[in-house]
Amino acid sequence: MMSAAILCVMIAAGCQEGAQIGTAIGALAGAGIGQLAGGDSEATLIGAAIGAGAGYIFGNESDKEKTQDQLYAVNDRVNSQIVNVTNSNGSIVQVRLRRQNVGWVGTRGEYYPTLPTEDQLRPVYGF
Repeated sequence: MMSAAILCVMIAAGCQEGAQIGTAIGALAGAGIGQLAGGDSEATLIGAAIGAGAGYIFGNESDKEKTQDQLYAVNDRVNSQIVNVTNSNGSIVQVRLRRQNVGWVGTRGEYYPTLPTEDQLRPVYGF
């Protein structure tokens, strides 16, 4: 019976955030543990409340990590640029530059005061 309830909550919460899912699963698990430990309604309710709180904390931390990862990805896209360097044989090397202070730094650690052109990058990355 309890596993069926957990399955229903997980299916219904398919599009919910981590804190909401954590609260629901924690409440169900806590209610089950409270019922097993105490055997009465009061123990079940206390277990559900403690489980919901713990589940919320765990799910909320998961949401924070996801948000932080998304912010890092956006920051990385904003502060980086790819310049294609065409070699003498026609092959293309993609050089990823990242903004550092007022200039740009290449993947080999070289510094450019402005965004370098393909011609400026060719001696370092091309042939």
